[in-house]
Formats: sequence, C-alpha cells, structure tokens
Amino acid sequence: MTRTPHDLFAKQHLQALLESLGTVTTSRKVTSETREVDLWFAPHDDAQERLAALGVLGQMVAQSCVIEPFRNSIQSQDVSSCVGKLIDLSEIFRRQAKRERKSLHESALPRLWILSPTVSKRVLQGFSAVPDPNWPEGFYVLPPQFRTALVAIHRLPVNEATLWLRLMGRNEVQRRAIAELLALPPDHPMKRKTMEHLAVLQMSLNVGQNLTTDERAIAMNLTPVYEKWRQETLEEGQQRGLEQGLEQGLEQGIQRERSLILRQLTRRIGPIAPTTETQIRSLSLIQLEELGEALLDFLVCRILRLGCGLLVRSYRSPNPTRSHS
Repeated sequence: MTRTPHDLFAKQHLQALLESLGTVTTSRKVTSETREVDLWFAPHDDAQERLAALGVLGQMVAQSCVIEPFRNSIQSQDVSSCVGKLIDLSEIFRRQAKRERKSLHESALPRLWILSPTVSKRVLQGFSAVPDPNWPEGFYVLPPQFRTALVAIHRLPVNEATLWLRLMGRNEVQRRAIAELLALPPDHPMKRKTMEHLAVLQMSLNVGQNLTTDERAIAMNLTPVYEKWRQETLEEGQQRGLEQGLEQGLEQGIQRERSLILRQLTRRIGPIAPTTETQIRSLSLIQLEELGEALLDFLVCRILRLGCGLLVRSYRSPNPTRSHS
C-alpha cells in the first residue's frame, strides 16, 4: 500500500526502470484480506542483457521478485509483514502449479527485497540477517528459507551500479544520487524518465500543506532536478520547433507544462471539470508560468480548494486584476 508521496515515487521510479524488461504490477493483492505488495516484477525471457544497464538493481530483479521500499528505517514488524506477504504470494504460485499439474522448484519462487535507508543491528540480529559476499555492502540476507534480503541504502557503495537504489535514500545520500543522475549523459535511457518522476514528486510536495520536516527536506533535495527537467522540457520543444516550425515546437514544450499542472491540480483537488481543463490548455506560456508559481504558493492552495475554475479565469482575463497580500 502506498504510504507517502515518496513511496509513490519509489513505486513509479522502479516501475519506469523495469516496465520494458518484464511484467510489473504495483499494489498486487496477495490474499482475500486485501494485503498488497508494493511492487511485483517478473522479467521477460529476453531482458537479461538489458537488465545489466540497471546495475545492482538489474541483478536483484533477474528473477521474479517482490520489492518493498520504505522511506523510514524499517522496524521488526515491517519485516514480518513483508515476509508474511511473500509467503502468501508463494502459496498462490504453489496452488497454481498444483492445479496445472506442474512441478515448482523452490528456486523458482519469488524473492523479497526490502529497501530501507538504514537497518538497525537489532533488526538484523532479530532476523539473523547477515552480509552476503555475493552482494555489495549494505545487503543483508535472511536464512535461505525466507528468500529475503534487507537493503540498507545508506550503506551502499557510491557508484553508478547503485545509483537507481540510492535515489530512494534520504538527505545527503539522495542529494548525491540526484547530482549523479543529472551528470549522466543526456541520451542515457533511464535519465529523462527518472527526472520526470522526481519532478512530479517535487511538485506534489510543494503544493502540499503542513509538510513535515522530512518532506520539506525532500522538496529541497529535488529542486535542482525539477528545474533541470523543466528547462530541458521547454528546450526540447524549442529545438523541435527549429526543425518543424518554431511555433509548433514551442507548443510541444508548453503542452508538457500544461499536462504537469493539470496532474498536480487533480492530485490536490480531485477531478477537474472539462471546461476548466480546456481553459488551462489554452493558457499562454507566461500565464502557465504564473499558474505554476501559484500552485507552489501555500496560500493559493486554499483558493484551489474553493474552485480551480475561478483561478484559471483570472489568468485568462486580458487585463486581470489581482491583489497581493
């Protein structure tokens, strides 16, 4: 079950990295009691070579697995809950194999990866989790029958092979990973999509009210990647404009800006009326920038709750009268 905006990012981030390599299911139900795993992944048969581009993450998902990312350090009850869901899911596969009269070797059952910023010694000792020489520092495996490993993100070595995991870390670990992401070549296959998910997370946090200290820190961490993503989005539209006509290219960049604003409005106040969506899609670049700034204003969030249509019409007016307090 998705717990916070960061948890949603973690699921979207992992889904984007893996969706071309296998079957990805988020919030997969595992029992009649509606218990869900955060992310289920089954690699395609022909994806093994491409998985190498994801470094350590690619090695983790080389076989069917469950991934459970946590924003805060895991506690014993978190591990127990995740392991319980893995057992339930494994039973589903066993029953299916029995119905189909197929043999199912234990090695074919899914593994569980629990991602956490840190893992305490008490938790490690409680589950007899120990370092595995086959994995980098920060990986702790439970006894074999559990098919489970705890990944302490802040203990991972700093290199490109662990980048996609460290982006889900906290504080300085996440800041450094973001800087490494921005330094990747522009044509890196996963860079742009990851930047977009981080930018959406930043927007989601900045339009929120009563942010926690941790959420404010995340928003600050994400500011550079949001600004870079927004700049590249507009520049991409402008570059295409040089090839297909400047006006058309600018519209492509602006359209992405409109779509992002619409997503954030929907996230904050629910479904938007078709007439209001039409009004937003007709705004100019300057008006979109003003509306985007307003979305980041804590006070304007209250106005949005009273009616998005009123706000949009004020930006559409040729000579809008706006008061500032």
